[in-house]
Amino acid sequence: MQVAIMSDIHGFSLALDRVLEDIDSEGEIDRIIAAGDLCEGGPDPSGVLERLGTNGIELLQGNTDRDLAASSRESRLAWWTAKQLGDERLRFLGGLPFQVRVTPPGATPFEHDLLVVHANPMDMDRHLAPDLPDDEVLEMIGAAKADVIAFGHIHISYIRRLRDVTLLDVSAVGNPKDGDLRSRWGLATWDPASARWSVELRYVDYPLEETIVQIRDSGMPKTDGVIRKLKRASYED
Repeated sequence: MQVAIMSDIHGFSLALDRVLEDIDSEGEIDRIIAAGDLCEGGPDPSGVLERLGTNGIELLQGNTDRDLAASSRESRLAWWTAKQLGDERLRFLGGLPFQVRVTPPGATPFEHDLLVVHANPMDMDRHLAPDLPDDEVLEMIGAAKADVIAFGHIHISYIRRLRDVTLLDVSAVGNPKDGDLRSRWGLATWDPASARWSVELRYVDYPLEETIVQIRDSGMPKTDGVIRKLKRASYED
């Protein structure tokens, strides 16, 4: 059994196209899950939802999806994104689930699960940062039981084994922040012989020049700033 997980598309539909092509080239993928923050940030929020729906991808809610649906984000970009999406799609974002569990055939539920969330198993806001101390990670995981917890939110990809759980940060498709502009996604493979998941990160070249043209043509606010932040691929100023 193989599961592809992506997160944090943030309205960058051309980057999503590249990731979907890469996933398709993998062959036997049983499920594809997008772990939230789907629309706000990039030039084509509606196009992202259309592509995700067309490809039958399971969607989770991220913090920006939640806030867009609740009209609680007050930036010009949030207003523009909500206008592009319209009421029906905003209601759709508001109804997305918090998590999805994948229990392999013949495996023990919870103990052998792949658990996919947006940020952490408790909420959509706190970051499971790669350098977070063990005790803080364990507090944020809480009582969640799984062999693998896959997530995004922080836009910095990593794999970390802590006690009996593997953390798989697959983010981000749309706007990575670890100095590497390549989009990324995660692949989880279940091995029934060992009764364990193996996980890996896949990196995909970013369609930067095409995306810059799309940003400038989109009518979204603060295009120069959006382009600058995208190219920087970092939280650093």
